[in-house]
Amino acid sequence: MSKMKTITKINGNALILGIPLLMITLMVLIAKSKLFEIDPNTLSVGITADLLFTIPLVYFLLIRKRNIPKTTIVPLFVLGILTASYIIPKEHQSLLNWAKTWMFPVVELGVGFFVFYKVRQTLKRYKEKALQTPDFFSALKETCREILPGKLAMVMAMELAVFYYGFISWKNRLLSKNEFSYHKNSGTIALLVALIGIIGIETYAIHVLLLKWSTIAAWIASALSIYSSIQIFGFLKSIMKRPITIEKNTLLLKYGILSEASIPIEDISSIEITSKDIEFDDTTRKLSPLGELETHNIVITLKKENELTGLYGLKKSFEKIAFFIDHKEEFKTELENAIQTLAIQK
Repeated sequence: MSKMKTITKINGNALILGIPLLMITLMVLIAKSKLFEIDPNTLSVGITADLLFTIPLVYFLLIRKRNIPKTTIVPLFVLGILTASYIIPKEHQSLLNWAKTWMFPVVELGVGFFVFYKVRQTLKRYKEKALQTPDFFSALKETCREILPGKLAMVMAMELAVFYYGFISWKNRLLSKNEFSYHKNSGTIALLVALIGIIGIETYAIHVLLLKWSTIAAWIASALSIYSSIQIFGFLKSIMKRPITIEKNTLLLKYGILSEASIPIEDISSIEITSKDIEFDDTTRKLSPLGELETHNIVITLKKENELTGLYGLKKSFEKIAFFIDHKEEFKTELENAIQTLAIQK
C-alpha cells in the first residue's frame, strides 16, 4: 500500500512538471515552424503571453491543492522569459520587453519581501518556543527551503544574507554567556577590509585599461568587481553577527555565513587549546574557509564523523576541526562544563 502511494505521488509530480514543460516545448516548435513565418506579429504576442502568463497559470492550477510551494511559479516565469528571449525575433519582443521592464522587477521584489516576511515569522517562532537564540541566517535558510527547491534555496539564502548583513543589520550584537566571538583578535576583519580596498584599486585600473578596448567590457568587469566587494562586505559583517554558540546539547560552530557545523556535545572526544600547525585533509578541517590566511587556537576531535557546511550548501566531512576563538580559555571551560553536565544527566 505504501509503495503504491509512493508511485502515485511520483507520477503526480511528474505530471505537474511534465505538462508545463510540454507546453513550453510546443511554443518552441511553433516559433520554429513555417506557421510562425505567416504571421510573426500575432504569433509572437501569443507565444510570449503563453510562456509568461498561461503556462504559470496552468502550473498554479495543478499545484494549488498540493503541498508544493506556490513560489515555484517564479522559476517557471523566469524560464518563460528566457525561452521567449531565445525563440522570439528581437523585432517582435515588445510584450517581452514590457514584461522584463515592469513585471520582472515587481516579481523579484515581491519574492524578496515574501521571503523576509517568512523569515520574521520563523524568528518569532524560535523566540516563542525558546529553542535557541534566534539566528537570521538559520531562519532564512529554513524559509528558503520551504519556498524553493534544493540548491536554488541555498543560492537565494546566501544572496539575501549578503544583502541583509551588509546593508540592513547594523545593531551591535550583545553576546550571551554561551556565545563566543572569533573576529576581534584574529585579524580577519582587517584582512577582508584590505581585500575590499585592493579590489577597489584594481577595479579602477582595469576599468581604465579596458575602456581603450571596449566600453561594455570595462563596465561589465567593474560591475563584477563591485558585486564581489559587496559580497565580501556582507561576509565580513556576518562574521561579527554570528557567534559560535554552546547550546544545551549542541555546539554550533559558525564562521559568518561562509561555513558552519552543528556538533552534538556527546560526540566531542577532546578539546585542545593549540596554535600548532596541523596537516589538513579529508578528516581534519578548518572552520574558516580562509585556510592558512587565518590562524586557529582551538582544535576539537570528535568520536565520529560530522559535516561542515560551506558556501551554497557545499558539505565536507570531518572528525577533527580547528578554529579561532577570542576567549579560548572561557570557551574551553564552558564546553567542558556542558560535556560534564550532559554526562551527569545520562
